[in-house]
This record gives sequence, structure tokens and C-alpha cells, in this order.
Amino acid sequence: MTTTLEQPDTCQRFEARGAIARLFRCEDEEVLVEGPAGTGKSRGILERIDYLCDQHPGIRVLIARKSRASMSQSVLVTLEDHVWAAGHESLTGARRSHRSSYKYRNGSEIVVAGLDDPERIKSTEYDIIFVNEATEISLNDWEMCVGRLRNGKMDLQQAIADCNPDTPTHWLNKRADAGTMRRLISRHADNPYFYDRDGTPTDMGQSYVLGKLARLSGVRGLRLRDGKWAAAEGVVYDNYDPAIHLIDRFDIPDDWRRARVIDFGYTNPFSCQWYAIDGDGRAYQYREVYGTRRLVEDWAKIIHDVSGDETYEVTIADHDAEDRATLERHGIKTIAAHKAVSPGVEAVQSRLRVEDDGKARLFIMRDGLVERDTLLTEAGKPTCLAEEIPGYTYPPGVDGRPNKEAPVKADDHACDGMRYLVAWLDGLGKEQVYIGGSMLEEEQPQKVYDIFDDDEDDFEGERW
Repeated sequence: MTTTLEQPDTCQRFEARGAIARLFRCEDEEVLVEGPAGTGKSRGILERIDYLCDQHPGIRVLIARKSRASMSQSVLVTLEDHVWAAGHESLTGARRSHRSSYKYRNGSEIVVAGLDDPERIKSTEYDIIFVNEATEISLNDWEMCVGRLRNGKMDLQQAIADCNPDTPTHWLNKRADAGTMRRLISRHADNPYFYDRDGTPTDMGQSYVLGKLARLSGVRGLRLRDGKWAAAEGVVYDNYDPAIHLIDRFDIPDDWRRARVIDFGYTNPFSCQWYAIDGDGRAYQYREVYGTRRLVEDWAKIIHDVSGDETYEVTIADHDAEDRATLERHGIKTIAAHKAVSPGVEAVQSRLRVEDDGKARLFIMRDGLVERDTLLTEAGKPTCLAEEIPGYTYPPGVDGRPNKEAPVKADDHACDGMRYLVAWLDGLGKEQVYIGGSMLEEEQPQKVYDIFDDDEDDFEGERW
């Protein structure tokens, strides 16, 4: 189905197809608009919101994501630069990154907020709520939003979520399966930017849909290209949940410990991660560089620049002696990582588990990536730790079940670094060695000979 709407105050026209055309006629209280990357979901929802604000004076609309900071370079760009490409009366005053609302001449208002500030949401009422990238939020976040649908300025009171599919067990998928949410499935043919009405791909469709997306592999391809709710077979960290472990940025207290961890690469990605450790031993990845085609000395300069005047308890690195020596020449002294895979994986899995206090012990802050590697993006590869984890898998065994002896050695560079960090934090690879009554911790204990004279107080410890 195709619907063409003419905007009241401009000659700009918008063509709604498929799921978005159905959304314009949908009156369900809860709606999920899902589909692969690039189907025009967010643009279509924003066009409908703009239409409703024009047609119903005085309504209040909330546009939200898990983090307010992430909206300035995503959904708000779509609203201001595409939906309002011809201009709009509300585009005055505060800059996009500091804007809290957009006001129409007829009294309608679009409020912008992050669900990381729930008190602001709880104190207000809305007619329409749109949660962008809803796989980032929890069921509690969503139900809090639905509870705010009581402004009553028009008959329709509706909460809309959009997303690319995630794991089949995600609460959004379950809620839609149960019929609590109306599911609208968007396809690439729904986006006029990529496909003509007769199904012929445009030049941009050839480049993006039939080019970049077609090169995606594994679970990323199933979700972002094919629009399927899919989990990787034999995923290593099956208890990783972005709604729990991917958190909003906060100011790190000065007294928290800090550490860096490095996995070397050139054709394969080089990864450096920065972690802060709180007083209870929980680790928070708060910064990350991840990329290809740079020498170690170039990465060393970047690491220096972004580290600033921070002080680190340790910098852990892969065992490549030449690369470690290069870092040391640039003032970055490292220790060798403990690389035993199975114990390290088990330690990470343990930290991802939610404890009795309701918290995990390992987190990743959003927006921590310093710079995105465009070559990796174009190749359909992960560009950071959070993108590696869902596709970090065990290989299939002869019986078809995952062989859990060791994960597949592909797209695992930041996952390796995370494992090195956890191994160091949890003391893996260290054994307690007694030497004449004193206890030492050694990374790789050597043989110890206890040599006692007749008087045990005269101890001479020798080590070969």
C-alpha cells in the first residue's frame, strides 16, 4: 500500500509505503515497527508524528531513547534534516544537542528525553510516545512510558517502538508474539530512497542494500539484512543483555581504579579498552579504540591523546613482544595478558550474571567508541566490543552442537581484551607459592627450592 501526504505549510511530499502506510491508519495502543536496517522506520514514524501535531492542536508527543545523548546524532537528525527539510517554525533557539522540545504554532509540542532520566517522564502526560531503538530499553522502561499515555487531547493515545530485530527471546518480540503490541514489519522496498514503486533498486539501493548489507554475515546479517529475530548458534556470552550491560555514561569517581587492555592487530582490528573498577570490584568499559590499517606507534599516539592525565593501575597487552616493545618506546608500559581461554570465558560469564543485589559485575558504557572504522562498517564487520559480543560463538561440533572447547577465532579482538581484563581482575593465572613461610603471587610460578639450615629462622630462598 502507498500513501502520499502533502505537508500543510510546504510543497514537500512524503510517500508512505508498507508498514508505515499501515501505521498511519493504526489505532492500537502499543505498536512495534520492526525490520532490517535502512527500511525507513524512524523517518516514517516521525512523519506521522509531524502530521498528527499539525492536525491536532495542543497534543503532546514524547520522542525518547535510552540515552538522551545518543539522540542528537540519530533520530533528531532525521527529524530536523529530513522530515523538516523545508524548514519548521520550531527550529529556533537551542542547539540540537541541548534541545528539550519542539513547539508548533498551534500549541502542539514534541518533547525530547532520555529514559535515563525517568523522573522527567513520570511527571508528564502525552498523547503519542515514540521510543527509538527500543531494543536498548527494558520492559520496565516501556511500561513506564505506556503509563504516561493520558493527555487526552485526541482520541488516539499510542506508544510506538521501532527497532532492528534482536534475539528471539527479547521482551519486544515476546510482547508482539503475545498480541500485546501490534507488530508492523518494514521491508527495504518500503523505503523510496532505496527502491522505486515497481521494486527497482535506486542507485543508493544498489550501493547500500545490495552492497553493504548483502556483505553482512552471521547473526548481524540475519538481523540487519534479513530482519529476523535471530541468535547466533553457540553464542559464548549468552547471558549478555544490552538492556542490562550496555549503560549510560556517568562521571567516574576519582578514587576508582583504572586499567587499559590491548589486543594487537593491523589487517585484523587493533583494540584498546579503558576500564574503571568501583569499590565493589565491578568493571565498566568507558572508552574504546578499535580499528584497522594503523601501525602500533600510531595507535600509541592515539592512546596517549585520549588518555589525557588519567592514571592507570595497569595496561594489559597481548603477548607480541615487538608490539609491546613499540608501546614501551612510546611510554606505555604493559604486562602480558593471561590468555587461557576457557577459564577466562567462564570468568566473563560469571561477571555478566546478575547477582543477588540485582547488578552484574561487568558493563559497557554507550558512546565510548572514540572513532568508528569506516572500512569495518562497509565490510559488515563489528566496530566495537558491544557489536562483537552477539556474534562471538563456539564452532559446531561433529554432532552439530556447539563445541565449547574454544570460540571461533574471528571478530573476537575486543572480546579477547575483555577476557584479559577480567582474568587480571579475578586473579586468573596466579598461584599462591609458599617460600619459607611467606606467600608470593606469580603469573607463571617457577620451581621453588626451600633450603633450611638447622635453625629455621635462617632461611635462604633460591629460585632457578
